[in-house]
Amino acid sequence: MRVLFIGDIVAKPGREILKKHLAVLKKEMNIDIVIANCENLAHGFGMTAKTIDEVILYGVDIITGGNHSWDKKEINPFYDSYNMLRPINFPDGVCGRGSLVFEKNLQKLAVVNLLGHYGMGMVENPFNMIEKEVQRLQNEGIKNIIIDFHAEATSEKNALLFMLKSKVSFIAGTHTHIGTDDLLIKDGTGYVSDVGLTGCMDGIIGMDIDAPIYRFKTGIKKNYDIPKKCKKIFQAIIIDIDGNGRCIDAKKIKAYDDQAPVITMESVRI
Repeated sequence: MRVLFIGDIVAKPGREILKKHLAVLKKEMNIDIVIANCENLAHGFGMTAKTIDEVILYGVDIITGGNHSWDKKEINPFYDSYNMLRPINFPDGVCGRGSLVFEKNLQKLAVVNLLGHYGMGMVENPFNMIEKEVQRLQNEGIKNIIIDFHAEATSEKNALLFMLKSKVSFIAGTHTHIGTDDLLIKDGTGYVSDVGLTGCMDGIIGMDIDAPIYRFKTGIKKNYDIPKKCKKIFQAIIIDIDGNGRCIDAKKIKAYDDQAPVITMESVRI
């Protein structure tokens, strides 16, 4: 099974570069399933039915979220209509689901969305909850398991790798929008601390620079905006999983504006 995991897609620039590259990339790289973090899809904050339909049209199969999943309240009724996840460790009663099993070409892939603790507000303990969910999936005979760990702290993400090594296929870090260079495979589990954003690359985490700099200098919040014109980047991980749910290879892939996607990093085994 070959899976493409796309980092946080940020607003219209992210959707535009997704449209430009995804269909061709799926065909040329023989991708079976596409997962994308879309919590910043609609003008940088949350999702709408229109923007979700747009990325599905471009070829995304499974949508994950994070702390911005509910910024656009209109999306709430649609959680049961799409292959869309929100973090599993939100309290009971919150709409949506945090885990799903997707079947393609007679193969099953479980995807779990998980939110970190540091800086993320009131959620259940991610480590205890994911341990139970992985055990539940394994009890159902699911071998291929990918986790989108949406977290601020790289230490949390790294700890999850060592806790779940050999038990899941891949742990993809999201949220910081800054791609990291630690793509690796440990005991059959692939890992990267952050896939990186898909969107504007010459702003701050995909946003116009003025509001973030103002906030850093003054401590006062200012509305973030999306640059009207920017250089765009597409960032993703290609994940190869064998028949036993083990990651056997992983590659980081990037594309800039109109340039063709290129492999920029091969996984290392530790």
